[in-house]
Amino acid sequence: MPNPPQVAVLVEDLYQVLEVWYPILRLQEEGVVTKSIGTGRKDTYLSKEGYPIKVDCSIEQVKADEFDGVIIPGGYAPDILRRYEKVVNFVKRLYIDGRVVASICHGGWVLVSAGILKGHTVTCFYAIKDDLIGGGAKYVDQEVVVDNNLITSRKPEDLPRFVEEIMKMLKKGYVTQTKKSKTK
Repeated sequence: MPNPPQVAVLVEDLYQVLEVWYPILRLQEEGVVTKSIGTGRKDTYLSKEGYPIKVDCSIEQVKADEFDGVIIPGGYAPDILRRYEKVVNFVKRLYIDGRVVASICHGGWVLVSAGILKGHTVTCFYAIKDDLIGGGAKYVDQEVVVDNNLITSRKPEDLPRFVEEIMKMLKKGYVTQTKKSKTK
């Protein structure tokens, strides 16, 4: 029996509470192993409302090839996350390897810093659309956008479709297909 997919959820202070906890709980219900990963500044981070999450590990303790995907939640946490080169390189490596890279709300800031948006169609919270456009993306105002291995959404209300698309991509074995095609 194959191992269940493993997905990283990036966390820092001022995270959007639903955009962290909803994907973690829904993916776990589907048998996906989730790991909350912080920058390493501490082991517990607070949401914008003060709701704590004790992370499973720091970015220093993981390697991109251990994961089938990453979720970058919003709030103001992405503005802190993107200041950490290891976080940015982690996201970029998953993208290059063809693994699931999912971003919601302000999470797009990390995608910009990773330099992976050129030529992609994406969505995000409207306040940062100019940042994504400046990073080379085509912005559309839609609930969820899937462009190759990149999945983006706008806000907490989009979470059901956002997580549905993540699950679809994981179930299709997108990662496995991509790895096979690169080795041929």
